[in-house]
Amino acid sequence: MAETRTRRPRPKLVTLTDAAAARVKEILSEREKGFLRVGVKNGGCAGMEYEMDYVAEKAPLDEMIEDKDVQIVVESKAVLFILGSVIDYEETILEAGFKFNNPNQTDACGCGISVTIEPAKAD
Repeated sequence: MAETRTRRPRPKLVTLTDAAAARVKEILSEREKGFLRVGVKNGGCAGMEYEMDYVAEKAPLDEMIEDKDVQIVVESKAVLFILGSVIDYEETILEAGFKFNNPNQTDACGCGISVTIEPAKAD
């Protein structure tokens, strides 16, 4: 008789704080597009930048997840770079915006826009 192994739970690809979920829902209600799409691109002095957009549909290879009643599309090439990230939304007197808390981020530029990210490794 073959043994069955119990698989450990997969880590969440991306999660939203309550503040981020509320802001995304507010923005999506003002637009005719239904999903938050997140990804990364090469650029900036530290090597990479986070990308966020609002889209009507996902690309064929994108990952689709849901968190706090928000459908999130993750760009396929970004999966290993943002695995386990928490997206927050912060408002201060001087600025308002989304912030990534990414366990794979190893460094950031002084401006806070450009980051260095190492792909997630299998345990």
